Amino acid sequence: MLDEKKTKVKKGWLAVQVGLEDEDGGFQRFSIPISYLYHPLFQKLLDRSREVYGYNTNGPLILPCSVEDFLHLRWRIEKETATHHHHHRHQLPAPSLSFHSC
Repeated sequence: MLDEKKTKVKKGWLAVQVGLEDEDGGFQRFSIPISYLYHPLFQKLLDRSREVYGYNTNGPLILPCSVEDFLHLRWRIEKETATHHHHHRHQLPAPSLSFHSC
């Protein structure tokens, strides 16, 4: 049985499980801010997750993406968020999700 502390996620965050079945190391668990759910890049990944795994899940949301690609996606979302907050007039190019595994 999992340690209860490992399964808890702080308020305003969501647990996700990332990885591909054939990927070394298998799946890895991450906690992400709920605000990611509204980001266009992340929404594309959620659509892909629904296609692959459906809506029913017990435990963390499973994302069909390599850990490396997920980390890059997270970096892009954080970069866009930081840019948006500091430079309201500058916009990054339109988001696209072209990772090989996502």
